[in-house]
Amino acid sequence: MEGTGSYLTLVVIGVLITVGVGQILLRQGQPFLDEVFQNKESAHSLNRLLVVLFHLLTLGVLGMISIIDVTESAGPAQTIVFKLGLVLLIVGIAYGVSMLVLLRLRERRRQQTVSAEIDQKIAEQRRGPGRFRRGGTPDPEPRTPSEQPED
Repeated sequence: MEGTGSYLTLVVIGVLITVGVGQILLRQGQPFLDEVFQNKESAHSLNRLLVVLFHLLTLGVLGMISIIDVTESAGPAQTIVFKLGLVLLIVGIAYGVSMLVLLRLRERRRQQTVSAEIDQKIAEQRRGPGRFRRGGTPDPEPRTPSEQPED
């Protein structure tokens, strides 16, 4: 019965840790995704999907860790501590990867926004007031790259 008690202790503690970290991801990841998608419904849906993925991966690894045999010389307490250490490492890695994904999504969105703003300002400067070609006529609308004359 000692083996079953250790097994259940590990599983219960591992599930509690996984669910707790998943809730942190759910709450703290939402502002990142709101900023990235600028649509609360899409951001919320994606956030839920990411948290479900986190839970599935982490609980799957927890299941595998729970059946690993530790050396026979280790007592039940050492076995639980060792396995919980593995669970914490895996949860930490999964959390870190999740945060990296969220940060990259946000950074990519910021880069796209800045690029669009720069393109808009360049286009405004090209067709802005006071810009005249020789002969006194204003510049025509900007041409697309395919309409540009070849050098």
